Amino acid sequence: MLVGDILRKKTPRVVTVRMNETVGIAAKLMRANNISALVVKDVVRSEGNTAVGMFTERDVVRAVAEHGANAVNVKVSQLVSVQQLVSCASSDTVEHVRHLMNRHHIRHLPVIDDYSLVSVISMRDIAAAVDEALNGTPQAAA
Repeated sequence: MLVGDILRKKTPRVVTVRMNETVGIAAKLMRANNISALVVKDVVRSEGNTAVGMFTERDVVRAVAEHGANAVNVKVSQLVSVQQLVSCASSDTVEHVRHLMNRHHIRHLPVIDDYSLVSVISMRDIAAAVDEALNGTPQAAA
């Protein structure tokens, strides 16, 4: 099974946050969209409007633990590591994506095809697809 097989059954909406936004804004975006991760885009660097990282619920918790109530004012850029974005392509196998997620201890991967952000795939998407393949009945995916 390929990542693209899962994406065909999924809403193509990708919610993003900019590096210069605050944790408060990011948390509101996650809540409003009922999601637990955002793709971080860097619109200031020479690469332009580029996906550079992921901002997750774990990052919100870390911000609160480190900054207390002031966490809502901390910039996303202070919490996101942009050293190397872990991503996949729609042509990658689900097994490869599961390996990446396990190796890097992450639950969400941006899907990038030809340098363009296409979607985000989550561990829940993978589990639902595997369940469907094994049981033959569609499962709800987030």
